[in-house]
Amino acid sequence: MKKKLSMLLLSVLILPLIAVSGGCGGESESAGNNGDANTLVYGSQDYTAINPALYEHGEINALLFAGLTSHDEENNVVPALAESWDFNEETLTYTFHLREGLTFHDGEPLTAEDVEFTLNAILDEDNQSEIISNYTDIEEITCPDDLTVEIRLSQANAAFPDYMSVGILPKHLLEGEDLTTSDFNQNPVGAGPYRLTEWDQGQSITMERFSNYYGGTPNIEKVIFKIVPDSDARAVQLESGEIDMAQITAKTAESLSENEDYAVYRMDTADYRAIAYNFNSPLFSRHPELAGILSYAIDREAVVKTVLLGEGEAAWSPLQKSEYVNEEMEKFDYDPDKCERLLKEAGWSKGEDGVYEKDGDRLAFVISAMSDDQVRVDMASVCANQLQQIGADVTAEALPSLDWENQDCCIIGWGSPFDPDDHTYKVFTTGAGDNYTAYSNERVDELLTAARHTENKEERVALYREFQEELTEAMPYSFIAYVDADYAAKKSITGITEDKVLGHHGVGIFWNVAEWEIEE
Repeated sequence: MKKKLSMLLLSVLILPLIAVSGGCGGESESAGNNGDANTLVYGSQDYTAINPALYEHGEINALLFAGLTSHDEENNVVPALAESWDFNEETLTYTFHLREGLTFHDGEPLTAEDVEFTLNAILDEDNQSEIISNYTDIEEITCPDDLTVEIRLSQANAAFPDYMSVGILPKHLLEGEDLTTSDFNQNPVGAGPYRLTEWDQGQSITMERFSNYYGGTPNIEKVIFKIVPDSDARAVQLESGEIDMAQITAKTAESLSENEDYAVYRMDTADYRAIAYNFNSPLFSRHPELAGILSYAIDREAVVKTVLLGEGEAAWSPLQKSEYVNEEMEKFDYDPDKCERLLKEAGWSKGEDGVYEKDGDRLAFVISAMSDDQVRVDMASVCANQLQQIGADVTAEALPSLDWENQDCCIIGWGSPFDPDDHTYKVFTTGAGDNYTAYSNERVDELLTAARHTENKEERVALYREFQEELTEAMPYSFIAYVDADYAAKKSITGITEDKVLGHHGVGIFWNVAEWEIEE
């Protein structure tokens, strides 16, 4: 974890030294038409590094990169750079057949060797990839020819076609480079619908359409990600016309709904928020039972009503919106009396100051939240207040970055609309890449491993439902809410699919951006 944090810091230090202007190669498809009529300006969070093999989060990945597979409007796996694939059950080998004539944004061919290079980069532990846990079943990669990639697994992995949607990296630009410090991360070259032409650090990222995109030349000539991290500032810039589209808060959605120039999209997501307890911290390492007990002190419905303005629902599990959800599991409904009873049964008693204590430990901790996410900041504050009511000395803090190793707990978010293995195996199994809280449960490890390696649908459903039951026996989080995502866009922008279930951070709205149009 220390290495990952240092890499991110390094990218922050590198970025101001680098200016990108037309350095990605290839001819500008908007040459001769430099007006703004066919330009989309999107209000975006900031970026310090863009590399889909290292960093999972980022709406911009869908514009700059493409994978062998993709997902359609219903989040089904569909062909992308690969026109088809086969699976040999006897040898546990996937064979992907690439489309002919693929190129990167710089005009160089995209071949099977680039796929092999990308997967090996993810699996290289020195790169500290956030998504390495998705690919650990890979045993061998071979390239019989430029258009064929054979990937042999050590065990069957039902989610593997989903994970092949990762953006493919150009071997010719990165071979021999230290992927974590390469200036490629500030000069990304992919094969997505748009290519980067300028990056003004902290201000904007400009992309122009890529004429050789496998899905066809995009309709919109230019997309600019204008960096507007503050949600209130985004609302102001939408109203003033400085930006054309942005993800917004429920409060902003309410005010913009009366604006005749904008369409407001309230979209379902598979995203959730929770209090993630750090089991390396002194309090929770000695008293891990608190994660479950304190869950009864969180009034989820109140959080949904006051923080989300009703745009969401109470959460109880990391899985939702699919047949894998266990509706019969313990949901930890708000019951402060039960919380206090369980504390007493576990040996906690109130001190003279009204705060519970046990074996010299006071029930005192801080809930941290990222300061650039007002929803999480508000959730931390509300949850801290609710926990104070039952005799816990809890405060909330907003920070520019999280100290995963030393914090008590934080407001975390995960969730995926794809295979249930996504955002469960890598989050909850012992030592997995995104298990930032040191949660460890042997039975959870067994169940998630079995579910990953089982292809029978009924058996997988049963395994995931048992996994959710097992979580209630040793909770990793206090689940709070499933959150909706609000987007505002000028009505002249067409092609946005309102019914698609989005992922973590509301990512996914750009899934078909090549088909969007701006009407005059």
